[in-house]
Amino acid sequence: MHLFKLPFKKIREKEQLLSAEINVPEHVAIIMDGNGRWAQKRGLPRIAGHREGMDNVKRVVKAANHMGIHILTLYAFSTENWKRPTSEVEYIMKLPIDFLQHYLPELIEENVRIETIGEIERLPKNTRAAILRAKDQTANNTGLILNIAINYGSRGEMLHSIKEIYQEVQEGKYSINDITEETLSKHLYTKNYQDPDLLIRTSGEVRLSNFLLWQSAYSELWFTETLWPDFGPEEFGKAIQDFQQRKRRFGGI
Repeated sequence: MHLFKLPFKKIREKEQLLSAEINVPEHVAIIMDGNGRWAQKRGLPRIAGHREGMDNVKRVVKAANHMGIHILTLYAFSTENWKRPTSEVEYIMKLPIDFLQHYLPELIEENVRIETIGEIERLPKNTRAAILRAKDQTANNTGLILNIAINYGSRGEMLHSIKEIYQEVQEGKYSINDITEETLSKHLYTKNYQDPDLLIRTSGEVRLSNFLLWQSAYSELWFTETLWPDFGPEEFGKAIQDFQQRKRRFGGI
């Protein structure tokens, strides 16, 4: 029987079966969308959806770890999200503190390593401090890399990279003819990771919203109507199963 046709609760029991033979993606990226709509459908304030979405992160992280996925990049807060109402932004900025306070011991037990991409130096002091502590406490873990994209925007990332390359050209480290796609990739926030194999977006929206635009050139895309707080391990498993059935050609035949 195919692993992801098993009831999800059986997946952990079958961890030893995970291998390259069944094509588990190395890197999965998720645009976690729909928290506000989830709350509004229930007559709740938008922040209630963000709280529920935060709790769902733990469920999906544990599922990804048990499936043998090595990198899970979650789009938590974009550079454009600062445009939202101040009260909502302030609440969202407290969520990483609460999440790490409640769930960091479980993540450490799961051997998860926490990393970030984005301009975290611009986050509120307490939010940044909580994230840096979690990165430090999990630095030696060897399981899933939970890569949180926070205050992240792909266009800004590419602009930052171009400026770095330009500076290095000025310093004589590169000539113009030396610059390749690999050069740019090595200056992105994701320089230590391979590009996403699979990019998932929840909530029914069908766009990338300035997320990993360079890195997703050949990612498989998977969209679902399910709102993020309801996107649990079972549906995550369906996305992985769909990925396993695809044949990736990278422009070839």
